[in-house]
Amino acid sequence: MIELFTFFRSGTSHRLRIALALKGLDVDHIPVDLRTEEHSKASYTAIHPQGLVPALKVDQKVLIQSPAIIEWLEETYPEPSFLPKDLFDRQYVRSLASLVGCDIHPVNNRRILEYLRGNFNANEEQILLWCASWIVSGFDALETILANDRKSGKFCFGDHPTLADIYLVPQVESARRFKIDICRWPKIQAIDEMCLSLPAFINAAPSKQKDAS
Repeated sequence: MIELFTFFRSGTSHRLRIALALKGLDVDHIPVDLRTEEHSKASYTAIHPQGLVPALKVDQKVLIQSPAIIEWLEETYPEPSFLPKDLFDRQYVRSLASLVGCDIHPVNNRRILEYLRGNFNANEEQILLWCASWIVSGFDALETILANDRKSGKFCFGDHPTLADIYLVPQVESARRFKIDICRWPKIQAIDEMCLSLPAFINAAPSKQKDAS
């Protein structure tokens, strides 16, 4: 039995839903509503002391932090692989994922935005400007990297989804939510469209989740 504690709009939950779907695993999705502070209640912090999503419960063991969970998935269910075989190529794919996961997403997640609203009285226009600043600078760099890479194909690397696509698609979804026009990055836009033609990405989308609203 695998249980995924998730929130439909969470980018980290989104990437883990994609990873689980690509591995073809049967997972019970358990929504944790961040809008009602359900993640802060004792019933959930008993599962995940940080009060964050996602968390993955496998045979009574709780796995936390999406990068570590995805690494566990890759080691436990090696096929289909999220990484190419060549060591330099593996580093490259990990670097694309890290560009999103370390340099774009963390400064735009809910905790940061709520802190800006609550402690610096940031209004929604300022929130959108904050988010756009980090997404645009990150995507500008990523677009250049992808456009110059001879191994970039239908996806971030080659013609099969990798770890980089698992990270990219939720960030594109987030960019659209923050009213950023993806058309300025044609390579990223094309990769996102290719990913969203696959069932694993379609079914993992926020709009497809039972807690979506």
